[in-house]
Amino acid sequence: MLNIHNLCVSFSGEDLFTDITFKLNKGDRIGLIGKNGAGKSTLLKVLANEIEYNKGTLAYEKGTTIGFLRQDIEFVIGRTILDEAYQAFEEIKKIEGELDEVNEQLTTRTDYESDSYMDIIHRLEELTTRYEIIGGYNYQAKTEKILIGLGFKNEDFDKQTDTFSGGWRMRIELAKLLLQNNDILLLDEPTNHLDIESIIWLESFLKTYIGAVVLVSHDKMFLDNVTNRTIEIVSRRIYDYKKAYSEFLIARQDIIDKQIASKKNQEKEIKQKKMLIDKFKAKASKAAMAQSLMKQLDKVKIIEVDEQDNSVMKIKFPISRQPGKIVVEAENVSKSYGDKNVITSANFMIERGSKIAFVGQNGQGKSTLAKMMVGESSVDGGFIKLGHNVDIGYFDQNQSEYLDGEITLMETMVNAANETNRAHVRDMLGSFLFRGDDVDKKVKVLSGGERNRLAFCKMLLSPINVMILDEPTNHLDIASKTVLKEALLKYDGTMIVVSHDRDFLSGLVDTTYGFKDGEIKEYLGGIDYFLEQHAMDNMREAEKRTVVKKVKEKPKANSKNRDAIKKVEKEIKNLENSIKRLEKEVEKMDTELSENYEKVKDDTKFFKKYEGNKAELESKQERWFELEEEKENLI
Repeated sequence: MLNIHNLCVSFSGEDLFTDITFKLNKGDRIGLIGKNGAGKSTLLKVLANEIEYNKGTLAYEKGTTIGFLRQDIEFVIGRTILDEAYQAFEEIKKIEGELDEVNEQLTTRTDYESDSYMDIIHRLEELTTRYEIIGGYNYQAKTEKILIGLGFKNEDFDKQTDTFSGGWRMRIELAKLLLQNNDILLLDEPTNHLDIESIIWLESFLKTYIGAVVLVSHDKMFLDNVTNRTIEIVSRRIYDYKKAYSEFLIARQDIIDKQIASKKNQEKEIKQKKMLIDKFKAKASKAAMAQSLMKQLDKVKIIEVDEQDNSVMKIKFPISRQPGKIVVEAENVSKSYGDKNVITSANFMIERGSKIAFVGQNGQGKSTLAKMMVGESSVDGGFIKLGHNVDIGYFDQNQSEYLDGEITLMETMVNAANETNRAHVRDMLGSFLFRGDDVDKKVKVLSGGERNRLAFCKMLLSPINVMILDEPTNHLDIASKTVLKEALLKYDGTMIVVSHDRDFLSGLVDTTYGFKDGEIKEYLGGIDYFLEQHAMDNMREAEKRTVVKKVKEKPKANSKNRDAIKKVEKEIKNLENSIKRLEKEVEKMDTELSENYEKVKDDTKFFKKYEGNKAELESKQERWFELEEEKENLI
């Protein structure tokens, strides 16, 4: 589908990657990984022909179509969700317009016998046939199915796109891509704005996608469940393995360990040969041997160890001052948006030093409550009161809306600093891996993960003793997530984390607030305890079950029904044994036919038995279905 050969991309004379070569095949589901700023999003843009490359070749098969989900998108104001999603069907919408024109002509003209009228009839037939071939009669149902899979509700379909947050608009763009049936899908952080149920739906969709998929993600579970190949960008090079993420890590480390061991052995051999050369070259009788050893050394190909970027952030979250025992108190708090009650009556008290996770499906009020606690959203009913000496640091999940893209990193920090820390902003940026000329870059050129790192750095300029973090791991690479978690584990202040990332939350929090149907329930334990209480294995199942509809229980079967059920079950079991035996017999005879047709083609007994077995098998299968339905009605 696509051949990439010796690809080079440079910015301001500096190579982002050099001589990258790989092939993209149908059925490939590639996880593109690497540190923030390594060039993952840039590579996707190059593959999508959105930006130019400096050297190399991109060779696409003729007619290859590409769908690209960017991190930053724009929408036309005035369209509903359905109208925007229907933009995926460009040809269908065009034909619909032409059909309207043709039908209008047919209703207004009366020259039924004229050639031009017959031309219109023929055009109508052509358009109708083409409309049916390209799915014109089912695209609306298909669109609604995918929108619902991504978390929208039927009542949302006629709402304007500009009334939704950036995260929900990203879902609309994702829906459009999934509807287009492109040959290649390029997805940049597709799970960042999805709740767990939608992530599960997307995983299922992508696993059966017939084209090729290249995705950037820092969600380890998502990568493992979707991808069958991993490409890592490290120090301008790529490492390509036909394995999902976790298997890739093992294989990659195994190769590096072997390279290190081989390099050590080679260095030892080279050292020994050099010692022999030094020893022999002074003796005439050994000079020939010394020359031979020198030639051997000249031919040695030095073993190189694959480059690894082990640079990590150095984060420490200090406490501003000691707050009172109670840092946040809420009583009968409610919040509504129009007719929707997001939070009905929340009552809680957060003590100093608590580590709390907010979990639940999107739209259940987690971010809303966080914004109310920091004063960025009003409280409709009840009150939220902050305790004595409370200094809140707030990390919003939509950092791009809060950082000025037209100023540099240094200007961002200097503008937010005060007299006591302004002199230290360069050192602070360095601890978040912004070094040298990086500080003079404009914010708008940063990747999503780099913006998050800058936001954390900026947050540390203000004294804090309570941290509220809304999806802090969005866009962060896996190594940065690990460093952030380690820093938060050492933090002595109060912490509230809104997240869907179980790996990140595990061991980090000691209390969990579950959000569901306007209510908030407190669990005095970490995320693992929360899951145990729900008898679930992982966070995904936990959030998936929050939306499971209650089914009215059927009355238990009486003794008469139980006897009838047992009788039916016994007959089903006997039928299953007979079906299994007949299937084996028919399969055996199928093999005989295919392998020895000339031998059995005139054997009437063979064919009579063969047809009899097939007829009996079909009859018993039909009876099995009837009994299963009978059993269902009896239960």
